[in-house]
Amino acid sequence: MLKRILDNVIALFVVVVVMFLFIPLPPQILDILLIINIGLSIMILMITMNISEALEFSIFPSLLLITTLFRLGMNVSSTRMILTTGYPGEVIENFGQLVTGGDIVVGFVIFFIIVLVQLIVITKGAERVSEVAARFTLDAMPGKQMAIDADLSSGLIDEQTARMRREKIQKEADFYGAMDGATKIVKGDSTMSIVITIINLVGGIIIGMVVNGGDIMDVMSRYCILTIGDGLVSQIPSLMISTATGMIVTRSVSDGSLNVDVVSQFKAQPRAITTTGVILLFLAAVPGTPTIPLGIGGVALLAGGIFLSRQMSAQRQAEAAAAQGPVEIPEEAAPSESDYYKDINNVYSLLSVEPVEMEFGYSLIPLVDESHGGKLISRIVIFRRQYAQDMGFVIPSIRLHDASTLGTNQYAIRIKGEVVAQGEILVDYYLALEPPNPLGEIDGIETIEPAYGIPSRWILPENKEMAEIYGYNVIDPLSVMLTHLAETVKKHAYELLNRAETIRLVENLKQASPELVEEAVPALIPYSKLEKLLRNLLQEGVPIKDLATIVETAADGFAQGRDLDMVTEQVRGALARTITRRFCEDGQLRVITLDAEVEKRIISSLTRNEQGVYLAMGPDLMQNIISQMSEHLKKFGDLSQTPVILVSQVIRGYFSRMITQFYPNVYVLSFNEITNSVQIQALGNITAESPMRERRAVAT
Repeated sequence: MLKRILDNVIALFVVVVVMFLFIPLPPQILDILLIINIGLSIMILMITMNISEALEFSIFPSLLLITTLFRLGMNVSSTRMILTTGYPGEVIENFGQLVTGGDIVVGFVIFFIIVLVQLIVITKGAERVSEVAARFTLDAMPGKQMAIDADLSSGLIDEQTARMRREKIQKEADFYGAMDGATKIVKGDSTMSIVITIINLVGGIIIGMVVNGGDIMDVMSRYCILTIGDGLVSQIPSLMISTATGMIVTRSVSDGSLNVDVVSQFKAQPRAITTTGVILLFLAAVPGTPTIPLGIGGVALLAGGIFLSRQMSAQRQAEAAAAQGPVEIPEEAAPSESDYYKDINNVYSLLSVEPVEMEFGYSLIPLVDESHGGKLISRIVIFRRQYAQDMGFVIPSIRLHDASTLGTNQYAIRIKGEVVAQGEILVDYYLALEPPNPLGEIDGIETIEPAYGIPSRWILPENKEMAEIYGYNVIDPLSVMLTHLAETVKKHAYELLNRAETIRLVENLKQASPELVEEAVPALIPYSKLEKLLRNLLQEGVPIKDLATIVETAADGFAQGRDLDMVTEQVRGALARTITRRFCEDGQLRVITLDAEVEKRIISSLTRNEQGVYLAMGPDLMQNIISQMSEHLKKFGDLSQTPVILVSQVIRGYFSRMITQFYPNVYVLSFNEITNSVQIQALGNITAESPMRERRAVAT
């Protein structure tokens, strides 16, 4: 029971606060609640000054409403006591005596100054800042989302980090939108306090004179003190909450709390502090000015500025000494090339082939050289880690080196010594990917994005913001090169899986499932077959991270005497959830299907020889399928999903090898590889007769 009460304590508190509007409170309880209100407002102000970003105190809009309701509830209770008994408690009376100090006029002036400062300066300013912050946050959301997508596609961040950043952007938009409305509550609270003050004063004087028959001067003195005291005990917390509101919506990019930021940023400007001290000393020398205060302030600022300047100079010297590092001792001259290759063992070093290489021209060296700020190596490390997490395969080390045979702005990607992709980038430009319907034209050098073949143009840095406004997705040169490298490596990853890596994956699996490995590998699954099986999966974009399921399913398949192709299909069926997650989006899968007659004709084309089963399809049927595929694939142009063809399990592998020769970016899945929770939508159906022949038959 106690736990339930604690879980709902805030809801109960709000209900009790609402009851304050109707139920009279004793003066002693009201005093306690007023002190709690003042303490709570101070606590909220301290929290807003010690956070580094607004989302650390995301409950503030709701808390603002609760504290305002709490304050209004006590205002109503105190007003009831002032008008009925003339004694609302010690807190209100003591605050009134403190401010008036025996002079009611001065007390009222001070009270209204506090109210107007809160209403006109702080509340109005916080309201305006909240409106601007909400509008700019919403306007910046599309650009931030595109930046996250670009970092994710280039391998700079993983999917979990991208999801967290998207959630943070959404929370920021919701927060500033809520703050935009919450500031209206603060403004209304300030206005209501003035109304309650007038009611207390006018109503109290009328009741004191008419009902109680008191003397006019005594009545005015008594109720003026109570009115000022009641207004202060509500306005002081309200002023703190309003200040906290302005504080939290003006928090920009920072590394720590407001206290840390103020001290560090003032310490970073010793010249300004010194100049201010000199000006104050100059003013102290002018006749008629307060010489002593100006002199003390000037000397203090001048001394502080000189001390900070010397401290910063010593720090810079220490950093420069650390940057120089140890003195390098010159090495002996390297032997000549002819002398080096006299040793036959050195000749054998020329025969080695790197799994992955990237060559680049002279102008691209700054993007790679870490001593000049190049970040390509660190970005490649992030990509390798992300690919290993997603696909379960570790990409081998990528060798980076310059090549005199390439142009200054060109680069080439080699897989096992052969060039498989090339590109050209302009280091001092940005690449703007052209959207389907741009809002305007941007001047630039027309080109084609190397990784995905998207029409693009190289633009100058000063045109970057305008291009983003027109709807272009703007990418820096390093991301262009890294994205091309990442997509190329993904495409050829299956070629990089060798016997040594297969054994390493099995040894890694043995740590988690030693019994499975001992039973299956290599007793039931030779390493050669396991390597080919994993290659088949990687070639069609299927992750091999769940190696335990792959080995267990393959062991059952080979034990039943099935060949490698049949075992591959059996393993793909066991990885249905993985394949569904890989190709499905938002619970929907848009596909192209095959007519039953087409599948029958493909099955009848399967032929077996000594090498195994292969597809011997007639040229007419093949031409018919390819021509229809070309028409149906256009329907995926406006979709973010990868084109998928859905067929039966019997022909999936053979049909995939045939279709990949013409459309390498199309994936072929079978029905048993899709989980039941997915909604399948057919965008097209390939029939036995081509649409052109059908139209001719109808015309005839």
